[in-house]
Amino acid sequence: MEADERRNGDSSNHNHRAPKKPRLSGLITESDIRSEFAHHQTGIARINNGSFGCCPGSVLEAQREWQLRFLRQPDDFYFNRLRRGLLASRTVISDLINADDVDEVSLVDNATTAAAIVLQKVGRCFSQGTYKKEDTVVMFHCAFQSVKKSIQAYVSRVGGSTVEVRLPFPVNSNEEIISVFRQGLEKGRANGRTIRLAIIDHITSMPCVLMPVRELVQICREEGVEQVFVDAAHAIGSVKVDVKDIGADYYVSNLHKWFFCPPSIAFFYCKKRSSESDVHHPVVSHEFGNGLPIESAWIGTRDYSSQLVVPSVMEFVNRFEGGIEGIMIGNHDEAVRMGLMLANAWGTNLGSPPDMCVGMVMIGLPSKLCVKSDEDATKLRSYLRVHYSVEVPVYFLGLRDGEEGVKDKESGLITAYVRISHQVYNKQEDYERLRDAITELVKDQITCQNLPAV
Repeated sequence: MEADERRNGDSSNHNHRAPKKPRLSGLITESDIRSEFAHHQTGIARINNGSFGCCPGSVLEAQREWQLRFLRQPDDFYFNRLRRGLLASRTVISDLINADDVDEVSLVDNATTAAAIVLQKVGRCFSQGTYKKEDTVVMFHCAFQSVKKSIQAYVSRVGGSTVEVRLPFPVNSNEEIISVFRQGLEKGRANGRTIRLAIIDHITSMPCVLMPVRELVQICREEGVEQVFVDAAHAIGSVKVDVKDIGADYYVSNLHKWFFCPPSIAFFYCKKRSSESDVHHPVVSHEFGNGLPIESAWIGTRDYSSQLVVPSVMEFVNRFEGGIEGIMIGNHDEAVRMGLMLANAWGTNLGSPPDMCVGMVMIGLPSKLCVKSDEDATKLRSYLRVHYSVEVPVYFLGLRDGEEGVKDKESGLITAYVRISHQVYNKQEDYERLRDAITELVKDQITCQNLPAV
């Protein structure tokens, strides 16, 4: 690259073009929403937005235009378009999450990538002797499986230990979570160990619970935890994110789950410190050592279009009354309303109070379905997909000795929950189809033990 060329993604070039203001074309209508998501397969009760998200047609068109810009003239795209486009996206995100500086925000593929970045750094500290053997990482037991695998790959093998805090579920209050977290920190400090990292979910995945993240981070500060990483895969587009208020060292959230970006893209926030942090992208390119935002902005020739459409997503969400906050409120209220409808129909419960829910809600399944294992839950989910065209995750709740659990209207123990999502394209009939499918299975005395093969 010539000496006078700015690095790809370099925010030190303050002459970049500012992101265009959203083009307002009036509030979006129901017809517009149907058109934006016309590419969705018809006839499916798609109530699992939480797993893979969704992307409107107008954003897909913008993505296709970015792809064509590269294919038409790759060199011009690399030297003159990509760095400005990525900076525009990072600037939008920086403003949304109240970061102090755009250089605190990097764009990565997903939350899994960010977890690898943080845990590789922790692993290096163990390998280099900066941390003592058996110093700990504390996290909740329901942390995403890829995060646990990253701990196994980068931390455990070089001498670090792990403490898993069991999330109470069903849960009735934030105080229950705070209490067990304090106990986990106490266990992490046992025998003179130092807690080098706490991993906190903003919104847990399975089971789904909105966590008191700000309070948990504050407890970590009070208890001398060295670093805090918030895995907020489901957060942006679900809840308001203010990284300064939350106060974590690291915070990641996927933009393809609830923020309408195409897969896959996440923002990764690294709090600025007085000294430079030793964080690097797992894929080493020629930008290694130039800071994480720049390292992440070029990891070799690949499709960067999902990272370039964030301004187009803002145009889409600003067509809704109240913008992204209006969408978040609407999704929460409808998810809770549909959750209560299902719980009342089945004589069961919600997994958490409405104020600990987001656009996803956990609802207990009737005990007569006899879900007794993770395998049963998977089998039931597949049966609902194939025979009822309902796509919804099923969570098996394995009770430990001494736990009483919650009973349904038939006085049977609730051992499984479904996790419903609500996004702007969903209709009430999607949830009614799930309601009727479960009701029919119970009526016909079909259980996970005699469920026909799919």
